[in-house]
Amino acid sequence: MYADDTSIIVISSNLENFETQLDKIFGDIYNWFKINQLVLNYNKTHYLQFNMKNSKDYGLKLNYQGNYIKSSTNTKFLGLIIDHSLSWKAHIDQMLSKLNTACFIIRTIQGMMSQETLRMVYYFAYVHSIMSYGIIFGGNQPHSEKIFKIQKRVIRIITNSRARGSYRELFKKLEILPIYSQYIFSLSIFVIKNKHLFPTNYQTHSVHTRFKTNL
Repeated sequence: MYADDTSIIVISSNLENFETQLDKIFGDIYNWFKINQLVLNYNKTHYLQFNMKNSKDYGLKLNYQGNYIKSSTNTKFLGLIIDHSLSWKAHIDQMLSKLNTACFIIRTIQGMMSQETLRMVYYFAYVHSIMSYGIIFGGNQPHSEKIFKIQKRVIRIITNSRARGSYRELFKKLEILPIYSQYIFSLSIFVIKNKHLFPTNYQTHSVHTRFKTNL
């Protein structure tokens, strides 16, 4: 039997308690796998230690019953590459490769299709779907500037415009959001759909003001 990937998050304020929690969790995992006639593949198991830029790397050496768990600087989860500092650079680099391929394809078919058809290819097949997936996480990172450059290049190809012209009107003409506007829009939609996750001003300071219901 084969099982899908499983992820576990462990949080602790000190190293000793952290290692104790890990040991208990691996014990629980081992027992659960045994009861369900499964075996944990330690060769495909690794851990990711999240750190701030200036935080200390403790160099943990994790093992359970003599089985060592390797450390990793990033991991792929539901199509997102999550790195240990949450910079999203690795994920954006992966997106750049896909977007460059999409740009090449749109350039190839540009002379055979109308502008509206190219816009549909942009939205439903290539650039938009790649760019917008997980954008609320990494859309405001400095590395996103590289994505914006590719987006502008694709817009120029679709509209058959000069490289040195203004892109603002081209985005308006095609009714396509630049990546930073798409980031704000996607983030706003997420907040609206998940308002229960965010406290209001009134919950924070309990003062009756005009803005007490604001998040």
